[in-house]
Amino acid sequence: MKIRTIAIAAALAFGGAAQAQEAAVGVWQTEVDDGAYAHVTVAPCGGAVCGTISRTFNTSGEYQSPNLGRQIVIDMVPQGGGSYEGQVWRPSNDKTYIGKMDVSGNALRLRGCVAGGLICASQNWVRVN
Repeated sequence: MKIRTIAIAAALAFGGAAQAQEAAVGVWQTEVDDGAYAHVTVAPCGGAVCGTISRTFNTSGEYQSPNLGRQIVIDMVPQGGGSYEGQVWRPSNDKTYIGKMDVSGNALRLRGCVAGGLICASQNWVRVN
């Protein structure tokens, strides 16, 4: 009986984590940064979500950036209520920051933070699909 209870509790916990990941899963369009923007494909990676640059655009249209395929959203772990914590990489300065992310429907707010999360810069992304 005790093992059965533990198994049920574990299944519910992992099921809840998978459901929490789903809010962020999809393709998102970034804001313009240094004259370019990207489509980022967010998918599950273990118990977290990760986002990879899948398309890049500038004022001339789509182009082949050297950042294609690079992970920009790194190990964002669901915290509940559409919030995630992990890391974020900023291509324009090649730095990785403490990352925080909030997803609500087709809107995603991504923050890169320093000083233990006290100072953050943010972008608002929109879901492409």
